[in-house]
Amino acid sequence: MQSLRAIDHVVLSVSGLDAARARLGQLGFTVAPDAQHPFGTENACVFLADGTYLEPLGVASRETIEETARQGNVFTARDQAFRFRQGPEGMEALVFATTDAKADDAVFTAAGLSAGRILDFSRPFKLPDGTESEASFRLAFAADLRSPDFYAFTCQRINVPKADRSALTAHANGVTGLAGVTLVESNPSDFQYFLETVCGQRDVRAMSFGMALEAANATISVLTPEGFERFYGRKHCGHARGLRGRVVSFKVRSLTETAALLGHNGMEHETIGARLVVPQAAGQGVHFSFEEQA
Repeated sequence: MQSLRAIDHVVLSVSGLDAARARLGQLGFTVAPDAQHPFGTENACVFLADGTYLEPLGVASRETIEETARQGNVFTARDQAFRFRQGPEGMEALVFATTDAKADDAVFTAAGLSAGRILDFSRPFKLPDGTESEASFRLAFAADLRSPDFYAFTCQRINVPKADRSALTAHANGVTGLAGVTLVESNPSDFQYFLETVCGQRDVRAMSFGMALEAANATISVLTPEGFERFYGRKHCGHARGLRGRVVSFKVRSLTETAALLGHNGMEHETIGARLVVPQAAGQGVHFSFEEQA
């Protein structure tokens, strides 16, 4: 079995980057400048101090997305399919860091979970002094055909210029890192093999209403709809089978401080157990949960 992987980022489909920037800013996040991919999508990322990030994903050129999807680009094809089935808001993919995407692709293929061919791409990278360089990436994709609305991939940074992102990782809401993600499926264990393979480990923890796996840096939980309602106070919409990404959970310095900021900005939130839950809204993609660091 390959080594345990760390979550790199979470891809959140959004209706538009303006809406995402406004919503995430109201929630106390610092949002990076817009950036475009060469295949028609664009993002406005939220970088966290632990090295993870959120990737709110928008549509820059529908024509380019459609053309690259026809040519076999897994990223744009999956984005198209997600938006067609689920609308413009939601968690599309969970991304893991890697130093060898080709080796990951071989693992996914051997496991019968490859979602398509490797994607190599480059895009301009703006440095803090205003100059531009080029960043290059290699992605290897994994998916379970029984779960059309969620997939995973590994991301290898072939060439990324060093840049000081300290200003972008300071957030008014006190978020310091990613605590985990929560998926929903009526029978979580049906997708145990898929998640074990993309996480790179076999240690699955059974819990009430589901299961959990520990990636190298965060927890991946899979809850039944009943468990999701109990833990987060929201009903799971939809009855189709397959994994659905429903919650991103963050570590914060102080729940009291986070709640004060959310209240000051008029953001709806609810205390459920030891977490603050902010319901999904346009530009946010999924529900957010804030948990105080131990």
